Amino acid sequence: MTALPLPDVPSHLQTFLAFDFGSKRTGVAVGTRLMRSAQPQATIKAEGDARFAQIDARIREWQPDALVVGVPFHPDGAAHENTQRARRFARQLQGRFKLPVFEVDERYSTTEALESGAKDADAAAACIILEQFLRNLP
Repeated sequence: MTALPLPDVPSHLQTFLAFDFGSKRTGVAVGTRLMRSAQPQATIKAEGDARFAQIDARIREWQPDALVVGVPFHPDGAAHENTQRARRFARQLQGRFKLPVFEVDERYSTTEALESGAKDADAAAACIILEQFLRNLP
């Protein structure tokens, strides 16, 4: 598996909100650098401006230092249509909320969430994405 290179993440960034972007649902998780673990949050079941309004509420609630977005790839690492959609979503988050946004290779996160028996696969996938990110921090 080819992971996206992790950019230098300043040590003062401690709390993260992660997203498993989908066209109809977006999984959400919150986690901290100290604990290096994530907790699922209610999945956002909205599109467009309604999605961003709900994200805004989560950002106000959790006050994250940065955001993390899972970016899907084909098994061989090639980009596809959803790769571009997730990256556009990441750019929109950065533009709207003026927080640092980090991308994480999220191949198989939903499959892993489903195999673990998650009731909300989108939120569980967001946890997997965030925990992968947190594990790679110095």
